[in-house]
Amino acid sequence: MPITPTPKIWMDGQMVNWEEAKIHVLTHSLHYGMGVFEGVRAYPTPDGPAIFRLEDHISRLLRSAKIYMLDVPFSSAELVDATADVVRSAGVDSCYIRPIVYLGYGEMGLNPLPCDVKVAIAAWPWGTYLGEEALAGGVRMKISSWRRHDPNALPPAAKGTGMYINSSLAKVEALKAGYDEAILLSPQGYVSECTGENLFVVNNGRLLTPPVSAGALEGITQSTIVTLAEELGYPTETANILRSDLYTADEAFLTGTAAEVVPIASVDDRTVGSGARGPITKELQDAYFSAVHGKTDTHPEWLFHVR
Repeated sequence: MPITPTPKIWMDGQMVNWEEAKIHVLTHSLHYGMGVFEGVRAYPTPDGPAIFRLEDHISRLLRSAKIYMLDVPFSSAELVDATADVVRSAGVDSCYIRPIVYLGYGEMGLNPLPCDVKVAIAAWPWGTYLGEEALAGGVRMKISSWRRHDPNALPPAAKGTGMYINSSLAKVEALKAGYDEAILLSPQGYVSECTGENLFVVNNGRLLTPPVSAGALEGITQSTIVTLAEELGYPTETANILRSDLYTADEAFLTGTAAEVVPIASVDDRTVGSGARGPITKELQDAYFSAVHGKTDTHPEWLFHVR
């Protein structure tokens, strides 16, 4: 999906014009993939634009950096304020936000420790990642031939830039085979996650989602859905899932900041449930969109208002 430029990008404490936000070709992270990032969204609410669970996203960004031994030169509060400034400067009610921590120009080689740690934050208008029609009609999924990382090869608890080569390989494979999205399995054969989303199955009113030990990132949208489901009376559990559990589920859906909440219509050409959005998925979708748009008073702490 093409990027629509906005006026400014925050880079290392300064607001820079969009077209001038550039890095050197010998930037360390460009060559070795050492970096961490977040995907965040701002939504229109009755009180103006609000960034959804901003503090949680920044906390995860800093946890990811710690795992990668990247010493971020800005505090959580500074990054929160910078993100709000970027959204204000964008002049839009709804946008996708990308904070990234990376290693800059000046050192080369596999030892990242001498490199300067850089931080940038950009925001731009971006619709639902898998398409508006997918919110109701669902997506066709394929189990990828590519496996998710072993936790002792690359840490799935960190949202690392280079790790997403794995996701890109799976995504391209699925698209070229005629599917919308891919599901990756862990080295042990359990369902892990999609290329950029967490996954849920629903059986008899009970929700299951894979654990970090299966290679799944702890998702912000995932945890939001767990909270909303339990408040609606649906028990949830983090547990290992087999690919056959996807085929026989009453419903299944994926969650992510970019994708939001999207039903799964089929997996490996097996229809899941009715083959479209199920009733529990719709109820959770409605609750999620009510929360992000500030239409409910249940979780005001999730909204960071930008005026």
